[in-house]
Amino acid sequence: MPWVETASPAFTARHDAAELDDVVALLELLERTREALAGALPVRPEGIGVVVHSSPAQLDVAQPPLVLARRRAHPAARRYIAGWCTASEIHVLAPRLLAARASGAPGSREMLELVPATLYCRVAIGASNRRLPPPHRPRRLLRARRWAWLHTGAASWLSGQAEHARPAIARRLHEGPKPAFPPAAADALLLGPTLVDPLAREEGERALLSLLLDPRPGRPRQALERAFGGRALRATEGTWRAQLARIARGHG
Repeated sequence: MPWVETASPAFTARHDAAELDDVVALLELLERTREALAGALPVRPEGIGVVVHSSPAQLDVAQPPLVLARRRAHPAARRYIAGWCTASEIHVLAPRLLAARASGAPGSREMLELVPATLYCRVAIGASNRRLPPPHRPRRLLRARRWAWLHTGAASWLSGQAEHARPAIARRLHEGPKPAFPPAAADALLLGPTLVDPLAREEGERALLSLLLDPRPGRPRQALERAFGGRALRATEGTWRAQLARIARGHG
């Protein structure tokens, strides 16, 4: 089938003609996500291209960094690394292929359905904070690796993807080593939101967004201590690890 273009107010998708109905729904998701970010992020980019790929191989060839990102992630997270973004484009698998990647675990399908929304949140974060990607320039990439738990975790939290992640998090905790605090880059997709969410709940969404958009340099641990109102970092870590233990046991 030939490739065609389908547009919405803020996005233009390129896709196989056979994917039209699913792409229309995907664009509606992206428009809702963009609207939901109003008041949260100062920049909500428009004119974004969306390339909808009809096979995993096609996506990997088009975006080689995605292959490396998937390899570096914990196995529990890899099925959800199904797209990539630049400052002006989102590359993602077609919705039918996202659905096909789902495991039998609760929340898996929903997490995959929200991959395009999460990618757009990353685009908006990079546009709002010039110290974070995209674009994927060397300095931004170095900083993003150190702050991946915040950058990646906030995008998942803002898109609503994190709400469905508990079974995947439990798998990560059962199969992998004790996670670092803050979570390392390999754990950012699944465990980043587990630190982002309590910050928003305890200190308010404004505290989270201030941390996300703050251009001042500094180390993540120092920034976390400030964000949690000066509370000793060991207390925040203890609360966080207790929450992970409850998730691993299948509770709260």
